[in-house]
Amino acid sequence: MSMGAYDEDEHERREQKNSSVDASFDDERTNYEGELEYDSGDSAEELLDQFKQMQSQ
Repeated sequence: MSMGAYDEDEHERREQKNSSVDASFDDERTNYEGELEYDSGDSAEELLDQFKQMQSQ
């Protein structure tokens, strides 16, 4: 078979492989419990000042 030749058997094999669905995995949602902390960081004014200093360098 030459490069790029159409192989009907291979095409059918791939179609069957792609059309099958594997449902053997566990379909339960995982619940996570714990705490979350959020650090907002510097104020907007401090960040703007830092940005201006970086631009002037």
